[in-house]
Amino acid sequence: MHLHAEAFAVFAQRHGLPPLTPEDRARLDGRRNSEIFPILFKRAVPREEWQQYEHEKESLYRELSRGKLTPMRGLHEFIARLKADGIQVALATSAPELNVAHTLTELGLTGDFPVIVRGDQVPRGKPAPDVFLEAARRLNVAPADCLVFEDAPMGIEAAHAAGMAVAGLTTSFAASHFEQLDQPPAFTCCDFEDFLRRHFA
Repeated sequence: MHLHAEAFAVFAQRHGLPPLTPEDRARLDGRRNSEIFPILFKRAVPREEWQQYEHEKESLYRELSRGKLTPMRGLHEFIARLKADGIQVALATSAPELNVAHTLTELGLTGDFPVIVRGDQVPRGKPAPDVFLEAARRLNVAPADCLVFEDAPMGIEAAHAAGMAVAGLTTSFAASHFEQLDQPPAFTCCDFEDFLRRHFA
């Protein structure tokens, strides 16, 4: 998430906005851009305007992250393990389409997610459960049989609202932060190597 934070810092400076605080990040991370920009500017932002802001900020992110993204430790091994065990996987994200394609390509994950659902493809963004419920529907798997990996409080809230078990990834927020949520994740892990070691050993 640090590259997104860097892109937001540049965007905020350009537009005379105050720097994002950790509290801001907890409120914003995981939300759709259509919901983030009105919070940042503290006013209603028409669709055409937030789409321009989205293009500006996400272009910054792609520029800053090109050649710098690396997969989380254990991610490729974890996906391979799931495939070998016949466990279906989906990507449910608030990221816009160009960012999804960019990130998957940079991480060498193109083709690893047969189901991809974006926040702009469902009626409501996180913390509403829509993106997770649509992913489960496309997988033809009951929500109660799903495990969600999330690194943002808004995403954890959304997964709980979908009736799914949640693992909190402590890449952007500490485990202590997640523990203070109204509904904390079932467990936390620092990366997928940690998860595999503790739950697949």
